[in-house]
Amino acid sequence: MSLRINDIAPNFTAHTTQGTIDFHAWIGDQWAILFSHPKDFTPVCTTELGYMARIEPEFTRRNAKLIGLSVDAVESHGKWVADIEETQGAKVNYPMIGDTDLAVAKLYNMLPAEEEGTSEGRTAATNATVRSVFIIGPDKRIKLMLTYPMTTGRNFDEILRVLDSMQLTARHKVATPVNWKQGEDVIITPAVSNEEAEKTFPGFKTIKPYLRTTKQPG
Repeated sequence: MSLRINDIAPNFTAHTTQGTIDFHAWIGDQWAILFSHPKDFTPVCTTELGYMARIEPEFTRRNAKLIGLSVDAVESHGKWVADIEETQGAKVNYPMIGDTDLAVAKLYNMLPAEEEGTSEGRTAATNATVRSVFIIGPDKRIKLMLTYPMTTGRNFDEILRVLDSMQLTARHKVATPVNWKQGEDVIITPAVSNEEAEKTFPGFKTIKPYLRTTKQPG
């Protein structure tokens, strides 16, 4: 199925390293970051999972949960986690989905729906497109989708930055400009009149009638 921003994230039941979950129930009233991997024991993904383990407290502070997915069995994940801790110096405490029947990968359009077979005998190359990041809001809607090539490690600091932007702009009538970081000036959305902006964002700057900036609210 084709997925777009603001679509309801497809729900599923799956086995994970922390037991069986119903995805929507597991998200609850929090944000969720689902990030997938083409195969266990792959070098780039090993570094990614380790880094996410190190910065998980940053996501927790933002009311966000992490969950990984790899097209292998949960038992294999358990062995991989030991390698990750040994080589990356961080223990993986978030759950990892076992997707041996490829069901979640297909549900999230990372593999063709007509793909046959199971994870058995598949290689990282045949699973190359199972390398996506999804940010899902408490409303269970997809807020972001990114897919990376296998040879390029993902920048998870960017995922934190985007999450900060999404949470800020969900609370206030603002948008964030290029390369924005927490604490920097933001853009007042066009839906806000100048009169309303004077009350809500006193001292805002007008660069062009359509481009008005203000200090980060809150």
